[in-house]
Amino acid sequence: MGFAPLVVPGRVEVVAAVTGEGSPNRTGTRFGFLATDLGILWDDGAGGVLAAFGDTYGEGWREPGAGARTEDHRRNVLARCTSAAHGLALDEVIEDAPGHAAEILPADPRRWCIESTVIPTAGIAVDGVQYMHYMSVRRWGRPGRWRTNYGGIARSEDGGRTWTKDRRARWRNSLFGGRPFQMGGFARDETHVYLFGTRNGRYGPVYLARVEPAGVGEPGRYEYWTGSGWSGRMRRSRPVANGPAGELSVAYHSGLGVWLMVHLDDPGGRLLLRGAHDVTGPWSDGEPLLTGREHPGLYGGYLHPHALDADHIYFTVSRWDPYNVFLARAEVALS
Repeated sequence: MGFAPLVVPGRVEVVAAVTGEGSPNRTGTRFGFLATDLGILWDDGAGGVLAAFGDTYGEGWREPGAGARTEDHRRNVLARCTSAAHGLALDEVIEDAPGHAAEILPADPRRWCIESTVIPTAGIAVDGVQYMHYMSVRRWGRPGRWRTNYGGIARSEDGGRTWTKDRRARWRNSLFGGRPFQMGGFARDETHVYLFGTRNGRYGPVYLARVEPAGVGEPGRYEYWTGSGWSGRMRRSRPVANGPAGELSVAYHSGLGVWLMVHLDDPGGRLLLRGAHDVTGPWSDGEPLLTGREHPGLYGGYLHPHALDADHIYFTVSRWDPYNVFLARAEVALS
């Protein structure tokens, strides 16, 4: 179709904290971490939901934010969760010791690779295998800007307990940090898995690639949206949606009959909701879900995969201070 549907959020509320010792999940006592971010959600293919978190800190951590800290730091952690009437329940985490969440994606082992951290950006389950898109962060810059070494895909064949980072499953960045798919957002339909991608940082547009389900972990099998068709050459890819776009999440909402995209507009200090009839767009300009005026330091924004068929959505959102994740709910309608 040639027009973008206007998806309008109605009442939006933050339901409850997901992480932190003060949350219903008491992640300090139960899982050994007091602070984390992101909360990327995806269906595990067996009726459950997995939640991936970014830089995570335990005993000794003090607010605000992350950064150059050593308080029981883990680059990432993974939880299994269920929805609850008053929040998102973290049932268990992948552990390296009883009561201590494990780092699931380790650092790049190559001595010459300068790497600050390894952060998940998306996840999807295909035919019993879990795939996670992640970014290898080379260095942090000014707020909202950083440089990656590459975006990659890790895989797990045991439900997320152990992961493999294949060196061939990467989108290497350019010298000046201009290549897309450094951060990602997975979605799928009956025939393809789609990977929406951005450059490093939060200031670029959104690109789109697709692959048959059997090839999710093989970048060489992806095709890229050129603006008028698909090509096997990434250099021919063109933006599918304008930015500036930070962390993003995309899913089909069967209740509305449209695709939804949630992402951060960092310069505008707001989390946006966009709609499209097709993954290739056109995408609407976006309506604010949450703003930094009411929720200072907000970022992230990841759709809950089991809440995409009614007149509302659930999504996770992070705040830099207190550097933890919250579950939010928004009514949605077409205008």
